[in-house]
Amino acid sequence: MTGARVDRSIVIPFVIFTLIWGSTWIVIRDQLGVVPAQWSVTYRFALAAVAMAAVAWWKGHSLRLDRGGMIAALVIGATQFCVNFNSVYLAERFITSGLVATVFALLLIPNSLLAWAFLDQKPNRRFWGAALVATAGITLLFLHEYRAHPARTSDIAIGLGLTLVGLLGASAANVYQAGREARRHPLFALLAWSMAIGALLDAAIALVVAGPPVFDPRPGYWLGVIYLALAASVLCFSLYFPVVRKIGPGKAAYSSVIVPIIAMALSTGFEGYRWTLLSAAGVALALGGLILALVGRRRPQLVAAPDAG
Repeated sequence: MTGARVDRSIVIPFVIFTLIWGSTWIVIRDQLGVVPAQWSVTYRFALAAVAMAAVAWWKGHSLRLDRGGMIAALVIGATQFCVNFNSVYLAERFITSGLVATVFALLLIPNSLLAWAFLDQKPNRRFWGAALVATAGITLLFLHEYRAHPARTSDIAIGLGLTLVGLLGASAANVYQAGREARRHPLFALLAWSMAIGALLDAAIALVVAGPPVFDPRPGYWLGVIYLALAASVLCFSLYFPVVRKIGPGKAAYSSVIVPIIAMALSTGFEGYRWTLLSAAGVALALGGLILALVGRRRPQLVAAPDAG
């Protein structure tokens, strides 16, 4: 495999899932209203599980998993598609989507630490320097969002706490699925079962916390569910997990650094977002950290992974 092919296999998926995830914060915010957050998450991943199973069938991949595969699906379903998303949706009830997105951009830190601990992927000094630069940029973006949308101390504490829980859930799933046990199973089948298990757990939580299912009659709500299920879940996770397996959870998590920047750019066009010197400086540092981390002297080394389709 040539260097150019390796680059395309990383860069093109990276651009796609980062752009899509950058748009989801606005869509998620529209989901918070009539329908409790827990049920919105349930609808999203119930649809995503069916769609992912259909993709696996269309690609000719079996959906059968052995006991180890079902355990892997349970771990990923519980951490990524239950803990992570329930926490993020709930966090946006207490703090703005901009604050949630900027805090979530710190995903690269737990991803790197857990990958070091469990996958023996020790980050080099260049990466930590880049992470420090990016974190400084994220901090500036957070300060800008906080100044623009001040909230009560209690709401901030709850919102940040929920976001950090979601962050740890996503990080655990990122690192676990890149491990040896999860990698030996076909990705589409693993994702289909993970999303199905996640949806079942989401529904159980929704019944306990929010009561019977609630439906929003607005077409915009259901179009949002479809977009989040098909584009932001089925497509993006099909592209994201293979990238994690190729370049490691730490570097792949730099997509989360770009997501709030894309969200801000979209907000500029659709919501009249106003840029300040603080937000511009934050974007510059975050992008600088990304470039420093991903553009090294050595190309990323690939390791064998199940066919992602």
